[in-house]
Amino acid sequence: MSFVKKEVNTTPIEDTVFAIVAKAAQAKKEHGAQAVIDATIGSLYHEEGGLVAFDSVFTPYNAIPKETKAKYAGSFIGNEGYRKQVYEWLMGGISSTLAHDVIATPGGTGAVNITLSQCLDAGECVLLPDIAWGSYALMATMANLNIATYPMFAGDHFDMAGFRSACEAILQTQDKLVVVINDPCHNPTGYSLSKQEWQEIIAILNECGKQAPVVLLNDIAYMDYSYDLDHSRDHFQLFHALSEQVMVVVAFSCSKSLTSYGLRCGAAVVLGQKEEDVRCVRIVFEKAARAMWSNIPNAAMDNFTYVTTENKEAYLWEKAKYIDLLEKRSSIFVKEAKQAGLAIYPYKEGFFITLAMADNELRDRYHKALMDQLIFTVKVNRGIRVAICSLCVKDCHGLALRMKQILDQVR
Repeated sequence: MSFVKKEVNTTPIEDTVFAIVAKAAQAKKEHGAQAVIDATIGSLYHEEGGLVAFDSVFTPYNAIPKETKAKYAGSFIGNEGYRKQVYEWLMGGISSTLAHDVIATPGGTGAVNITLSQCLDAGECVLLPDIAWGSYALMATMANLNIATYPMFAGDHFDMAGFRSACEAILQTQDKLVVVINDPCHNPTGYSLSKQEWQEIIAILNECGKQAPVVLLNDIAYMDYSYDLDHSRDHFQLFHALSEQVMVVVAFSCSKSLTSYGLRCGAAVVLGQKEEDVRCVRIVFEKAARAMWSNIPNAAMDNFTYVTTENKEAYLWEKAKYIDLLEKRSSIFVKEAKQAGLAIYPYKEGFFITLAMADNELRDRYHKALMDQLIFTVKVNRGIRVAICSLCVKDCHGLALRMKQILDQVR
């Protein structure tokens, strides 16, 4: 006897991130904060060890009338001004001829979820990176989807041959391909695809489109922290080369861009060659939005519009300071990892660096050994994620060597 649907996994959720965050917090109480390295939290922290909440974002948010915060949004797909500004913000001045539409979502998570649940039927397979944010798999499972993976890396670059093979394998068993690419600033490795790599990916997807419809879900949650912001959106221009058989859904997150993790505001930006295809996706997404969450926080949408237009200069100036800080933290860790012989996946930019593990059995033993030494990290497939976004500079110094020494003891 069951009171929930039959085709659902009823195993209790184990959120590895929040579980380790709790252990790190307990360790700080027992041993003192100075004795603990907490590299678990996937949010931006300042050098004093607290969560960053941009003044350029929350000062205007706090000034929004309570009535605006209380009221419903203008529609199920979000306020018109917000939707327009999200598109303008993402395009960053790129002149696009692609048809497009924007659906407001509760964070980038909502954009990912609505794409997986509405673009594939139960029992079909979604293609994910083999090293990825764990919630992709959870969302797929809750939508009764199967999961296949493509290998992220061949040496120090994207595994293009592996990606092609994984795409082709799915099309041997089903008549649609939905593939997730988290870029730039990949979570959890910090890799960003080059222009040439994106061109090759687009060529592969166009080939796949000759067999069946293709949906590319481009998760850009961390894009606004690219170390080369001027070129962080260049791959959008390349989407013009996509065929009519390929649709793109860009998952945007205000949580990361505006350090407003709890306001739950984001968007699914749909791009395609044909207006009627984009319109069809918009209709389905709109109905799903009404059914799943109904409304996105009204004030959060209005605040994003204000911050990225009238308050843009102050916002970009404040954010730039933290991008510089991320770059400083990451350069220390990457340099010292190389010196110590601590293997990491190829890192270019972003919130996270991931140690490369030969297998998950070694990873598990190593992860426990790190915690025994009061170093708290997060396990991912064949890796250990280090959240440099929440590590102060002083804690970055010497960390890679300590981690290598612990790894040598575990092996």
